[in-house]
Amino acid sequence: MFVKRTISVVFALSLASVLLSTSSVAVLAEDVAGIPGDVAQYVPAPETVINVWPATPPGGIPDNIGDEVWKDVGDQYHSVFVYNVSIPTLSFYPAQNPNGACVLIFPGGGYSTLAYNYEGADIAKWFNKIGVSACVLKYRVPSREGLPRYWAAFQDAQRSIRLIRSKAEEWKIDPDKVGVLGFSAGGHLAIASANESETQTYEPIDDVDKFDVKPNFAVPVYPGYLIEDHNEFGELKLSDAIRIDPNAPPHFIAVASDDVNRGFASAIFYCELKKKGVLCELHIPLEGGHGFGIREGWGYATEWIENCEKWLRVIKMIP
Repeated sequence: MFVKRTISVVFALSLASVLLSTSSVAVLAEDVAGIPGDVAQYVPAPETVINVWPATPPGGIPDNIGDEVWKDVGDQYHSVFVYNVSIPTLSFYPAQNPNGACVLIFPGGGYSTLAYNYEGADIAKWFNKIGVSACVLKYRVPSREGLPRYWAAFQDAQRSIRLIRSKAEEWKIDPDKVGVLGFSAGGHLAIASANESETQTYEPIDDVDKFDVKPNFAVPVYPGYLIEDHNEFGELKLSDAIRIDPNAPPHFIAVASDDVNRGFASAIFYCELKKKGVLCELHIPLEGGHGFGIREGWGYATEWIENCEKWLRVIKMIP
């Protein structure tokens, strides 16, 4: 009787352990996806999510940054924004038939929030259709006090480029075909990543930081902060904070003419790239405003992505 009872207890404990383990795995899997349930239907799920930093990000976590929040802002598109990011993550969306190219995507949001689906995950899924794998960077926002507005995000971007190259074999990526693409503030971040690769934003941590930090192409879409005055037309010059590297990779720039002065600013940026001998292509349709992404109903400004595909073929990033 004692033996039978002992076996029954052991079996019950083992079964409970298995159930608990299974439950834990499920919870962990949900956490790994990184997308809260109340907005998950509006954000394409990645295959893999990894932390950008092995421990606390450079500079630590400020006391004045609240908990991370994902929010459907309630528009007709169910745009999902992410607020208060302290632990940046990299979400990997593999192409079903990969051609080796990979694009690292920076959502916009004025360095205060992230337009995560329509300027991030949705873009990744589009590129997957043409054989390009994609990663969406959930970079730190809002800007950290006492630092340039893009500095924490730039640290995250540099580390992410290296992370992608470190996983090239596992993720079926050609390390010489890794580019950056961003919208608005994310477009500014793409420009910084392509033109300030000589800037060391953090001290090396591990072997990942031995990989090259310069991207192979850059796609700023309606980029912000190119000129000093955001709302008015000013001098025909870029902001002093914008640097252009003569050895920068090819650029593809897309912006609408009616996007305040961003079309004007992008034209100046294009001219400065040309002066430095950087390969570049610029598209400025008449209408589109700001934040068109690839949304239906926003006119032909949204065709930038098909033009970008053609451009990627011209510069030999995709076959």
